[in-house]
Amino acid sequence: MTLPESGNGGPVRLDGPWTHRDVAANGARFHIAEMGDGPLVLLLHGFPQFWWTWRHQLPVLAEAGFRAVAMDLRGVGGSDRTPRGYDPANLALDVTGVIRSLGEPDAALVGHDLGGYLAWTAAVMRPKLVRRLVVSSMPHPRRWRSAMLSDLSQSRAGSHIWGFQRPWLPERQLVADDAALVGELIRDWSGPQPRPDSDEEAIDVYRRAMLVPSTAHCSIEPYRWMVRSLARPDGIQFNRRMKRPVRVPTLHLHGSLDPVMRTRSAAGSGEYVEAPYRWRLFDGLGHFPHEEDPVAFSTELVNWLKDPEPDR
Repeated sequence: MTLPESGNGGPVRLDGPWTHRDVAANGARFHIAEMGDGPLVLLLHGFPQFWWTWRHQLPVLAEAGFRAVAMDLRGVGGSDRTPRGYDPANLALDVTGVIRSLGEPDAALVGHDLGGYLAWTAAVMRPKLVRRLVVSSMPHPRRWRSAMLSDLSQSRAGSHIWGFQRPWLPERQLVADDAALVGELIRDWSGPQPRPDSDEEAIDVYRRAMLVPSTAHCSIEPYRWMVRSLARPDGIQFNRRMKRPVRVPTLHLHGSLDPVMRTRSAAGSGEYVEAPYRWRLFDGLGHFPHEEDPVAFSTELVNWLKDPEPDR
């Protein structure tokens, strides 16, 4: 199969009501798509995606009075592919560095999957730069670690992460047959409800983005660190550091049919939050609630961001 050609913006800088540009932060260059004016809302994508996963939320947030910015994480999309720097502490510094580079005093962080893991981390490491925290489809890092090591069902659900520990083969599998595996993962991890846009058209976009040279390797590197560091001093130190409580209002969103991160694994992350914490479970949705039902997700997100006193 040959994928259709992208638009004028190439496989990453896709056309839309947003604008594209690059910003420098933490020793690297990061691509962002932005819309609107107001308090900054910084959106962080997960695997196997890039900034475009937030295409539904960008205009909604802008219309609601926010400066909505979706960034490509290090090594993905239009951002720099550096030879190292894919541990969560450094990736979180990328995120907070982008906040500073945008000239903002702080941001509401919205993270999905790996982006959620980094959002949790940034809120602990640089609390003064995080105004509010929204995490989708990802437990707190300490909760993730515990579930992957002690819950056999979660360990099986996250089997792709164990598979990523092999050298070279995972990268080759991701790009084989025009990145067909990317499409398989997105289909398998989604819930049964039809999406508002064509599944196949959206999947083709993600496949093209994965085929950009070095993207597959860089996408996998954070997961390699997360597993290989479990017994290493740097991983133990990171896990100890994440004992510090999150002290900003937190909204935790999850699909009830998420096959990758089980509800039982994500629930309970509130024990690490010493601030208003709200848990919202979307019935019938899988691992990508912001794409599977963007109206419900965006409504929940905007209402919470505009609530002056989000309670428990």
